[in-house]
Amino acid sequence: MEDMCPKEYQLNVQIENLLTEKKAVILKKWFELVIETYPSDTAIFIKREKDPFANPVGNAIYRALEPLFDELLNKMDHEIITSFLDPVIRIRAVQTMFTPSQATSFILFLKYIVREILNKEISKNNIYDQLLKFESKIDELCLAAFDIYVKCREKIYDIKANEERNKIYSAFARAGLIDESL
Repeated sequence: MEDMCPKEYQLNVQIENLLTEKKAVILKKWFELVIETYPSDTAIFIKREKDPFANPVGNAIYRALEPLFDELLNKMDHEIITSFLDPVIRIRAVQTMFTPSQATSFILFLKYIVREILNKEISKNNIYDQLLKFESKIDELCLAAFDIYVKCREKIYDIKANEERNKIYSAFARAGLIDESL
């Protein structure tokens, strides 16, 4: 298993403890901000509907955020990160309302949230260097999300191209323009 995080990005116990202590608040705010990227009617539905079958988008997002946050606190195992990022990014890749940056930028919201929630503790304990290391890990997570997004979009374009090719072939075949003897 490949660790995405270089040793210099490993967190010290002080900031890790603060992040763990405030984890529930951070995750709640992160989920809210991700949901706000959707149109208001959709956002309201995603927040209210708890049934995973009626609300697969909200369920995928909700189920992914905590394990992703945990990996940011740990070694950032590529396989684990991909397994939780993939469902969320796949959904956002097919939703045409999002540009590539909008589809993946929800990860960067975590920087804002952590600074907002831990501002006093970071200042009081003078651990800005540790905050920067944590933010570098968030950047790595965002890049992994972008890689997944690109693969999903490539697959969508391949499917569309194959569909068009098959339509053209079928039209030519119906018109008798294709020699089947070849």
